[in-house]
Amino acid sequence: MEFRDLKTQYRVLKDDIDKACEEVMLNCNFISGKQVEVLEKELAEYVGIKHCVTCANGTDALSLALMAWGIKEGDAVFVPDFTFFASGEVVSHIGATPIFVDVDKDSFNICPDKLEKAILKIKEDGKLKPKVIVAVDLFGLPADYEKIRKIADKYGLLILEDGAQGFGGEINGKKACSFGDISTTSFFPAKPLGCYGDGGAVFTDDDKICELLKSYRVHGKGSMKYDNVRIGVNSRLDTLQAAILSIKLKAFKDYELKDINEVARKYTKELKDIVKTPVIKDGFYSSYAQYTLTLQSREMRDNLQEFLKDNGIPTMIYYPKPMHKQKAFDYVDYKGEDLENTIMLCDCVLSIPMHPYLKDEDIIIVTDKIKEFFSGRK
Repeated sequence: MEFRDLKTQYRVLKDDIDKACEEVMLNCNFISGKQVEVLEKELAEYVGIKHCVTCANGTDALSLALMAWGIKEGDAVFVPDFTFFASGEVVSHIGATPIFVDVDKDSFNICPDKLEKAILKIKEDGKLKPKVIVAVDLFGLPADYEKIRKIADKYGLLILEDGAQGFGGEINGKKACSFGDISTTSFFPAKPLGCYGDGGAVFTDDDKICELLKSYRVHGKGSMKYDNVRIGVNSRLDTLQAAILSIKLKAFKDYELKDINEVARKYTKELKDIVKTPVIKDGFYSSYAQYTLTLQSREMRDNLQEFLKDNGIPTMIYYPKPMHKQKAFDYVDYKGEDLENTIMLCDCVLSIPMHPYLKDEDIIIVTDKIKEFFSGRK
């Protein structure tokens, strides 16, 4: 059983993907080929945003956004404590200071109430300037942008939507990657929409920001590649990956998103009475980058993981360590406070196999084994 079955997906899409790749190979337009521009237009149209600027990976997408805003040393950027390392790493890399904020234990996303408390704490302290809120759409579910936007507007902060796991999610029909002042996503292979290597994208409605992003991603270029008007980076999406993503985007829109939500529905129906399953509030729609259970203790989580492993069922723990406890952030004087939900989740979460090609018989195997584990504990 595969945790995320990319092999089956390739077999289904093989003819179209192979043809798209062959076209790139025959034309030898490996860098900045026409397929990149085509994909950017497709992605922007799907998300409902004016501009999409692709880049080399999801981490660079976040970095490019912060560069375009001129975020620098002395600035405070508020980041969920329960997320992948890159969400905070990019803040430190650009010289700003990450301030970690606890998450909601049901959605796994940044807690608006604790976010406001963290902003007030930094303003009162006076050493840093609050500038940006990084809102992560964890496990495929968009963060609570209605509340986050009110807070951002109240204190004059920018919202950077980290949609690396959220692509395809929605709030009241509005797509993920359209909620931030700038939004980003990742095309890492295991993401809801993944390529066959690394890739990322930045979304914005701002024409000037779009031009800055395009400049920064190619060595700070001006009118041409040998006219460098600012210090930039080298972060382009390969033409080959763009060609693959165009094929996979069509499948994603046509059936994958619907099918993965059907898998989630079946999981929840079978498991909701014995373990805490993902909570999706009214009006919200998840793309289920992960299907994550919350156990009652670390011991129970670890025992269940071992039991499932012994029965041939792969699982993953996203994430075993809070951001504020990462050694790389030891230098940060103030990392945040009231982080109890994150600490609990790191001890208690377990993600089970989840993808649009999961068969009913595999769902039954997984849910029956989880039921067997809990029946043996009575």
